[in-house]
Amino acid sequence: MSKKAVWTGAWMLSALLSLFFFAGCGRAEGEGDVGVYYLNKERTKIMAQPYDLKADQNDTEAVIEELLFVLASDTKDVEYVRPIPEQVKVLEHTLEESLLTLYFEESYSSMDRVEEVLVRAAIVRTMTQVEGIECLSFYVGGVPVTDGKGSPIGVMTNDSFIENPGEQINSIQTANLVLYFANKKGNALVQETKEVHYSSNISMEKLIMEYLLEGPRSQGAQSAIPEGTKLMNVSVLEGVCYVSLDEGFLNQNYKIDEAVVIYSIVNSLSEIATINKVQISVNGDTSVRYRDKFALDELYERNLDYVEE
Repeated sequence: MSKKAVWTGAWMLSALLSLFFFAGCGRAEGEGDVGVYYLNKERTKIMAQPYDLKADQNDTEAVIEELLFVLASDTKDVEYVRPIPEQVKVLEHTLEESLLTLYFEESYSSMDRVEEVLVRAAIVRTMTQVEGIECLSFYVGGVPVTDGKGSPIGVMTNDSFIENPGEQINSIQTANLVLYFANKKGNALVQETKEVHYSSNISMEKLIMEYLLEGPRSQGAQSAIPEGTKLMNVSVLEGVCYVSLDEGFLNQNYKIDEAVVIYSIVNSLSEIATINKVQISVNGDTSVRYRDKFALDELYERNLDYVEE
């Protein structure tokens, strides 16, 4: 596996962007060799423009270098923003079999969370159109890029940016979530409203669970869910939200009342108008009891009696 600097090649002097717009999962039929993805000027979604390659399409390395250069170049159309910001540099790339790995400067980490997701989506969707590239991985400062929780994102494909079949992760929206966390004593719930930016394709119940697991912002609150717990699955059927957590949920923190733990989840999810009841399971198993008091095979409804006034 050999590393190659991305800013080499005589084609750099002649690479020009096509200015005809189209949107969608891939390039428009008959319009350009590939579709290069850009951010819109509001930086809330990605859009594709057709682009005719200058490099020989049989020369994979040359095509990679050309597209990386294009992704880091401004267009003449003010409606579109280059995916790789001016302050973010790609130092090297490697191609091994069908995996393209990009190595970024530390400046990559300066992007906010919303923009970073869109940047990844734009780069991955552009580069996976190249013959022989099926997936990408990103490194910053020699270590894999991580998500908002510090977990490595890993290998990404075009499908990594699809939450629901047939739908794209094209747009970022804003919402105010009402979440319930434990108070400092662990004997009551405190309400916290959090403004979040999220993909239009992620379900609201999943979004709520992710932010519950992330923990509160306020100093007067703490996460009720045991530290290290991971979300396995969450879905809604006929008004019932089914939440499956991993075995980390059974790690006991007796400083937090068991009712506070359960209703942190139930009350937060019940803020969604379409959810009337919640069932919690551990790896899909509802036969266990939480601290011998709460049977997980039962459906729990919103209960604000535990909320601190």
